[in-house]
Amino acid sequence: MIAKLLLLILAIGAVVLWQSAYKVDQTELVLVTQFGAIESTGTEPGLQFKTPFVQQVTRLDKRVLRVDVPASDFQDKGSRILNIDAYVRYRIRDTDKGIRDFRESLITESNAQGTISQIVVAALREEVGQREREEIIGGEIIRNEDGTTTVRPLFGSDGTTPIREELTRLVKDAVQIRVDEQKFGIEIIDVRIKRADFPNTIVETVYDLMRSERRIQADRLRAEGEEAFLTVTADVDRQVEQISAEADEDANRLRGDGEAEAIRILAEALEGDADLFAFRRSLQAYATILGSQSTLVLSANSPLFQFLQTPDGLGE
Repeated sequence: MIAKLLLLILAIGAVVLWQSAYKVDQTELVLVTQFGAIESTGTEPGLQFKTPFVQQVTRLDKRVLRVDVPASDFQDKGSRILNIDAYVRYRIRDTDKGIRDFRESLITESNAQGTISQIVVAALREEVGQREREEIIGGEIIRNEDGTTTVRPLFGSDGTTPIREELTRLVKDAVQIRVDEQKFGIEIIDVRIKRADFPNTIVETVYDLMRSERRIQADRLRAEGEEAFLTVTADVDRQVEQISAEADEDANRLRGDGEAEAIRILAEALEGDADLFAFRRSLQAYATILGSQSTLVLSANSPLFQFLQTPDGLGE
């Protein structure tokens, strides 16, 4: 009987000990509640004790936690829509006040994810609305001569920090201020933008705009090329006409000089020999008469035939 009583006492003691002792891992924060009210918190790892049966232990993650913010559409300063996908990293403050504030305001980590996402989206919307697209994506798009594009990094107000990092830092600070105001008991480690792109609903519109811009650029280049072609062609035509006119002028002048020289030589020859003049005129007459189809009847004693009758043109 006594042995059974001792076994019963030992069993009850084991159950009480099991219900009162609990272990805290180095990656955990704990809070002890009694009928819903917080009685104590724990931040140090090791074996801890509580009132059995009436007190409950709630465990929270002490490590850095990540919340993936759902991709949302944001309007930039130029009223262009960008679809931004971001994430935020945070941790619960490992202090008694931090644990109590987290429990009282956010209750659980799953609730914290939704609340923090909403705050980050609101802060992003406010900052994005004050910036151009190039500032949001962190660089300026440069179109190269070969048709490719590159992104030239842009820097923030201090001249050394990339503007994308400056944007996320401002968002992080804004989120930290809001969670502190609402006493969430958390510390925002950082906010990062994973992707900033046009939403799928306007991708085709963007492509059409890009095609239109390329078409306008092609038409402009084509017009500039046509203008340059016409300018060069007109200049070449003008030079050709000028060269042709100068050549014609030189040819006419040389032809005139040649004819004048020929006439001068002929005149000198004829002036020096009258018989030569007569002979030449007779040859011209022969060429005219003999080369035509007309019939001409002349006397054999006609002076026209004197060079045909004797080689020297003298009658016997």
